[in-house]
Amino acid sequence: MALLQPALTYYAASARPAPRRPPLAGDQRCDVCVVGGGFAGISTALNLAERGYSVVVLEGQQVGWGASGRNGAQVLAGVAASQDKLERLIGADDARKVWDVSVEGVRLVREQSARLGLDCDYVPGHLLAGLKPRHDAELQVYVAELQRKYGYEGVRYVARDEIRTLIQSRLYSSALYDPTAGHIHPLNYLRGLAAAAEQRGVRIFEGTRVLSFDGRSPVRVRTGSGAVHCSQLVLCGNVYLGDTAPTLARKIMAVGTCIVTTEPLGQERAQALIANNACVADMNWVLDYYRRTADHRLLFGGRVSYAGFDPDRIAAATRARMLKVFPQLADVKLDFAWGGNVDITLNRAPHFGRLNPDVYFLQGFSGHGVALTGVAGKMVAEAIAGQSERFDVFARIPHADFPGGMVLRRPALVLAMLYYRIKDLLP
Repeated sequence: MALLQPALTYYAASARPAPRRPPLAGDQRCDVCVVGGGFAGISTALNLAERGYSVVVLEGQQVGWGASGRNGAQVLAGVAASQDKLERLIGADDARKVWDVSVEGVRLVREQSARLGLDCDYVPGHLLAGLKPRHDAELQVYVAELQRKYGYEGVRYVARDEIRTLIQSRLYSSALYDPTAGHIHPLNYLRGLAAAAEQRGVRIFEGTRVLSFDGRSPVRVRTGSGAVHCSQLVLCGNVYLGDTAPTLARKIMAVGTCIVTTEPLGQERAQALIANNACVADMNWVLDYYRRTADHRLLFGGRVSYAGFDPDRIAAATRARMLKVFPQLADVKLDFAWGGNVDITLNRAPHFGRLNPDVYFLQGFSGHGVALTGVAGKMVAEAIAGQSERFDVFARIPHADFPGGMVLRRPALVLAMLYYRIKDLLP
């Protein structure tokens, strides 16, 4: 198949070179076939290879072409669904297990970066910023809950006077500071993981879209130019699986998000914007998120898109949002503007499970995938090796289809997002 051109992102322009991997030609045999060359798929392959399994990865475009190579790069604990919602869905004990796994995911990014020698610009620290008195009260309750209920001792509440010494903006009234979280160069991180996986024997084929799969063990995975015969299959393609797995496609939806990166600001000006170099996200439902880069730019993302990713439109709309936060950047040019799809579930909880005993899937990270994907791949490898307790906690989270079928679901989501946008504007 013809490869699409990679998005012109800051990450692609600043990443270390990666090899061009050939498409699948003919038949391959392995213990486990993984579909998808993003964080989840490569992490699954690496963890399986380290357990001694032979693994083939099939990627429709190039490793990191999708969300894993063009995201906001914030390495965060938790999932997009609140802990209160998880407790209603699966009970307090399992909700605590989900939280603990997510914290392990953050730690895993740091540990793998060190263990595998991944030069991915890891920086600790995250600020969840409030914009109004309602947010201030919610953050104080949340900090107390994380400390008391979940034993997450490092977080603390940041009041108005302090937050304005950390972020050079008049918008914020409070924040939650998490020193355990952080941010990375995601494409360098992923390319390093892929190289480590190949060093351990994983075979990665790019430009190879999966057309279908059938049967239980042995599973046959069919592409346009060959097939893979395996004992187990792991589907990590998220919204790009499409008709390959229609039962999974009904549980997630692609929502666009947009990111811009400024020209280099110089060290002094960049440091003044975010004094402690934490990554930042605000508490709105339709949120803004941003961070400094290693070469002293501001990378700024936010809003959602339902009408494609025209770079000029992305640049204008996202720049306007950036200037509401940092009006002092009005003289600064943008060097990069791009968009990408986030795979969301209806309840915003991750969707992991099995289509049958030999076909696993990971999807629905809902914007919290940078950390969670890595530990998700670790859990799939555990489950294939016969230790499925942790994976099964996530598999018990119930998920409904998006209403409206494949035709009306997007207009319904637009209306829902309008409701939440109005809610963001309320005091």
